[in-house]
Amino acid sequence: MTTPVAVIADAVAYAQAVEDAVRASAAYYEAGTSTLDDDSYDRLVRAIAGWEAEHPDQVLAGSPTGKVAGGAVEGDVPHTVAMLSLDNVFSPEEFTAWTASLARRLGRDPERYSVEPKLDGLAIAARYTRGRLTRLVTRGDGTAGEDVSHAIGTIEGLPAELTQPVTLEVRGEVLMTTGQFEHANEVRTAHGGTPFANPRNAAAGTLRAKERAYTVPMTFFGYGLLPLADTEPALADTLRACAHSDLMGRAAAYGVNTTAATAVPGVTADTVEAVLERVSEIAALRPSLPFGIDGIVVKADLAADQRLAGSGSRAPRWAIAFKLPAVEKITRLLAVEWNVGRTGVIAPRAVLEPVEIDGSTITYATLHNPADITRRDLRLGDRVMVHRAGDVIPRVEAPVAHLRTGEEQPIVFPEACPRCGSGIDTREQRWRCESGRNCHLVAALSYAAGRDQLDIEGLGHTRVVQLVETALVADLADLFTLTREQLLGLERMGETSTDKLLAALAAAKAQPLSRVLCALGLRGTGRSMSRRIARHFADMDHLRAADAEAIRQVDGIGAEKAPSIVAELAELAPLIDKLAAAGVNMTEPGAVPPVPAVPAADDDARSADDETEATGAGKATTGGEGATGGAGGGPLAGMTVVVTGAMTGALEKLSRNEMNELIERAGGRASSSVSKRTTLVVAGEGAGAKRAKAESLGVRLAAPDEFAALVAEFLDRAASASAGQRV
Repeated sequence: MTTPVAVIADAVAYAQAVEDAVRASAAYYEAGTSTLDDDSYDRLVRAIAGWEAEHPDQVLAGSPTGKVAGGAVEGDVPHTVAMLSLDNVFSPEEFTAWTASLARRLGRDPERYSVEPKLDGLAIAARYTRGRLTRLVTRGDGTAGEDVSHAIGTIEGLPAELTQPVTLEVRGEVLMTTGQFEHANEVRTAHGGTPFANPRNAAAGTLRAKERAYTVPMTFFGYGLLPLADTEPALADTLRACAHSDLMGRAAAYGVNTTAATAVPGVTADTVEAVLERVSEIAALRPSLPFGIDGIVVKADLAADQRLAGSGSRAPRWAIAFKLPAVEKITRLLAVEWNVGRTGVIAPRAVLEPVEIDGSTITYATLHNPADITRRDLRLGDRVMVHRAGDVIPRVEAPVAHLRTGEEQPIVFPEACPRCGSGIDTREQRWRCESGRNCHLVAALSYAAGRDQLDIEGLGHTRVVQLVETALVADLADLFTLTREQLLGLERMGETSTDKLLAALAAAKAQPLSRVLCALGLRGTGRSMSRRIARHFADMDHLRAADAEAIRQVDGIGAEKAPSIVAELAELAPLIDKLAAAGVNMTEPGAVPPVPAVPAADDDARSADDETEATGAGKATTGGEGATGGAGGGPLAGMTVVVTGAMTGALEKLSRNEMNELIERAGGRASSSVSKRTTLVVAGEGAGAKRAKAESLGVRLAAPDEFAALVAEFLDRAASASAGQRV
């Protein structure tokens, strides 16, 4: 879908638009700041171009159209070859039209295209003399750039010395990864500075900073090689004759970082259809990338095709940027709400002036925790950068500090629980009501009764509210002591619904320990982590007897999480005892308690998010359950398996949690994210980003029916268990 373009009404509005665009471009390229987000700038420039097409005799000299960097920046170091920008397309239709124009220039279709992610950073030229990095130059106005050689040594992926003593220029993009951006803002605010609004601004500001009291790392991705004036003639001829894809292979061989090692490596394609397919694959992977991209760059791959197509004053005619919808926009922070979750965690949520991002209107965004608000120096009334990619929950990145008016107000943190008025435990980054789960008992019980926890059919939200409001239930264990007479005394509870609920409660008592742990909702663990813990310790007694070091032996539990789990199990001891007394099962079928394990080294520990999987290899254990999380000897032994898309056939009725349980019973380790360590991806109907990532990494794919055949023996058990849990 083509980006909507505003219409400029008259010459006065046109002149103002030019002024706004040039000012925004200068701020963007020179200081890493701007009054406009990328999408707004693109729309403005397209509107200017549209007006100029209709009024060619009134084009202003300062117009940003047709100029590198919008004509807003200059430089004092001449480029050996002009360092141009790229023209943009915003839809398959516009891209197809561009390929047709390229074919007309060549007199035929290009022999092949190269397709790479368009990295959201700053273009620089890195000059090497006999293999040593001697100078860094920004794009500038395309003919000359700014010398930023002071940044040498702070950019990962741009080696100080190449693997061969060659003289040449490497062109590429400097950016900050997500991790580098977070680190940069922590360091910057610790030194009294305002946080950067987004990773690109952070990279731009950092690259040009000369006298800071601190340094923060950045990352370089190369996208071109070309000879310098004193390059050895044979090498110069080779570089000029090489296809772009071959140049990237040579760059990697020299030790320069390229996209080849990422989930979105550069590829070649022979047809327009193949290019568009690759565009879709990269777009699908975008939310999971550890760095920002704002499009896909498509080039005629062969050097001969590039020379024949030629270049304009602003951009080459043999390359185009297929822009993706913006995932970041600037809007205003109107208020902060404080919500209490099922475990008593008090979470701040940003209330925003509505803004459209990637086709969705965003009104709320996560603020993570109070410490995050403080670290980012957020204030009510701030213009903030909001990020949303794919189905990821929108988040506030940082204030756009240079747009502050002085009227912004501090965010007031609650002094008591906003739900029940109890005190607040502020010892950890995530604040928590001192009443814990009892603060939001309805939410805690509704979660525990869910299909992937205790699976208590008939115990929906409305029924839970009834039980809590009538004081029949004060905690999870009270559910299992309810009598027929008590339930019949509730409104809209007849004999049939009462008997069904009692039968469901009786079935829930027999659920495995992994589901009991999940129902308890230990903070920092989710369904998969609960299964790993249960399979590792086999029963509740062994788990409660474990200290932090013993709990760290569970795959995915790190040094920070283990003590928290120990403390929370101690806090839940009365409830656990009450559940056991009510007859709730506290063992994991088929699991064997571990023997004492060798303590893990600090650098092996990794934490896992609430509902996500750690993707690295697990730590070795000496218990009955290995690091894979499944029983030894199954058909998936030693395999890490990811399920994506809609399952069909024999797997159709299994929830995602039941699929993960099936994987682990068959000896594998269930994961929610694809990485180089993934062994198998089960790809059902509608599989998107995870399937694309698996293909890019060469990970084996299996259709649902193929996977069902592989685990047929265990699937029969899963179906029987699933049927037994239904009442």
